[in-house]
Amino acid sequence: MKSLLFLFILSPFWCCCRAKIYDKCELARDLINKFGFDRGTIGDWICLVKYESSFDTGVRGGPNSDGSYDHGLFQINDRYWCAPPGPNNECGVTCDALRSDDITEAVKCVKKIFRIHNFEAWVAWKNRCRNTDVSQYVKDCNL
Repeated sequence: MKSLLFLFILSPFWCCCRAKIYDKCELARDLINKFGFDRGTIGDWICLVKYESSFDTGVRGGPNSDGSYDHGLFQINDRYWCAPPGPNNECGVTCDALRSDDITEAVKCVKKIFRIHNFEAWVAWKNRCRNTDVSQYVKDCNL
């Protein structure tokens, strides 16, 4: 009975804590199979996510030098891509939605960013993944 009461007391907090820490292979499979990412770039994406968020959808990074913050699995910046506080909100999404365990909105936004900037939008990719063998990040994933 005590454990049931404990669960009842904590249940409101579970609905608000919607983050997920992905396994790299699970994320690679989801990006390819659910979201249509190109297999040829999946190593880049997994490398990027490893160094941007450590596979944690709930991460909020920052503050950056301009006072902005980065959100979610892909560390999408709130100055340009989400609101509040960004004045632009180019992805038309709340920053909270980018930190959800459901990465659908984050994927839509990241695809838009990628179309405009390629991987150059991410400092972690430029510093840790560019000009490296990114296939190592998915070699054990059986994709």
